[in-house]
Amino acid sequence: MPRRKLVSKRRTTPDLKYGNKQVAKFINSLMSKGKKSVAESILYGALDIIHQKTNDDPLQLFRQALNNVKPLLEVKSRRVGGSTYQVPVDVRPDRRLSLAIRWLITQAKQRSGKSMKEKMAAELLDASAGRGGSIKKKEDTHKMAEANRAFAHYRW
Repeated sequence: MPRRKLVSKRRTTPDLKYGNKQVAKFINSLMSKGKKSVAESILYGALDIIHQKTNDDPLQLFRQALNNVKPLLEVKSRRVGGSTYQVPVDVRPDRRLSLAIRWLITQAKQRSGKSMKEKMAAELLDASAGRGGSIKKKEDTHKMAEANRAFAHYRW
């Protein structure tokens, strides 16, 4: 964090196919080694698989999956008087989205499946239905924050 100037937030341009900023952020997070076309083909292929399986709007299901995975609380380490406490704090909206995207991508990569498109489609379907690895990650984070609620007065 610079001391003099305020850092301005970069604006993401919407993706080409759906015109959605959340899809564009997801593609940018999925991208590795600068291969955006590969990341686009993975996500668009996964959304096509979802459309074939459910005959619903894949963008609506994508939004539902993201909203189901977004955490409300998380814990941050706070050092007070020589001991470290896990203090529960509310999550900012932009961090909520980035955590949800990160969890969906990592859980899709850890799945066993044929291709990344199929694994991503399966994870998005599970997340929109309220199950899957990314939902478990969110619930674990909430449980940790709930268990450490006694240290909430150390919030800064």
